[in-house]
Amino acid sequence: MTEFVRTPDENFRALANFNYLPQYHAWQDLRMHYVDEGPRDGPVMLLMHGMPTWGFLYRDMIPLLVSAGFRCIAPDHMGFGRSDKPTDIHWYTIARHTEILTTLITALDLKRITLVCQDWGGPTGLAQAALMPERFERLIIMNTWLHHPEFEYSEAIRNWNRNWHEGGIFCRETPNVGLLLPFSAGLISREQMFPFMVSGTTPDLTGQVRDMYEGFAAPFKGLPDAAYNGARRFPLSIPVDSYDNGNGAAQTAHFRTLLSWKKACHFIWGCKDDVFTEAWGRTWAAQMNATFDGVIDAGHFLQNSHGVEVAEHILRRVGSAGR
Repeated sequence: MTEFVRTPDENFRALANFNYLPQYHAWQDLRMHYVDEGPRDGPVMLLMHGMPTWGFLYRDMIPLLVSAGFRCIAPDHMGFGRSDKPTDIHWYTIARHTEILTTLITALDLKRITLVCQDWGGPTGLAQAALMPERFERLIIMNTWLHHPEFEYSEAIRNWNRNWHEGGIFCRETPNVGLLLPFSAGLISREQMFPFMVSGTTPDLTGQVRDMYEGFAAPFKGLPDAAYNGARRFPLSIPVDSYDNGNGAAQTAHFRTLLSWKKACHFIWGCKDDVFTEAWGRTWAAQMNATFDGVIDAGHFLQNSHGVEVAEHILRRVGSAGR
């Protein structure tokens, strides 16, 4: 039996703009949560998240995409959101996350998929398009990457990796990861964030900032330290220093495969991101003969800060489901 923690349902009952009926996919002796909204016979928008987020990241986008006729599937990786959280940090590998996502797609028999991916949703989601291209109609790529020998890791991503290692600022018990999203969105300052981030305590927040914080803090609220191991493992899986755990060889193979992608591909990029820079996004888009829409004042988590604008870019490129 896999030892895991399950977040109580009560943690998710009062979230602003995210009142969806939970759906669960069984994988081995665990369950993976996903949102499934929109017409069951509609083309699929597969909405993939990274670290330290979950399906709540797409709260402003799902209603617009559903209104346009799409079926929105937003899974939570194991260790995140409403999905189960194995407590052994060594349980988590990018290969395993990828495998579990494959089983969700095949169990639901998803077809006519538009992949929408960002952060670690890129390596896990793009792997599906590389391995099962017949299920996918198009790719929407946002602020992510696939490892390959020529990729130059930014100082920001190297610093992010360092700070989850021993001695780093995030290497501590129950780090308050929910604060990273209001900080990334420019709603709280570094001086406000870091004391509470490292202590695991909660600042006095109000309005929009509080709603955002509570949404991203909900999956871990009241849980023991071991429930955070999935979140810890993503930064420690970046192939800059963890090639095997990051599934580096497979990432490279998927990158090479997708350079020959013949279907539609659109890049939507937060141009203020210092982790995956605008220059990298434009270079990759050119390599894939894709369109590129820059969201000028958005950072890394553009779905969180500019969700409506991102959805509008998608629908402008893709059209409604009936077209």
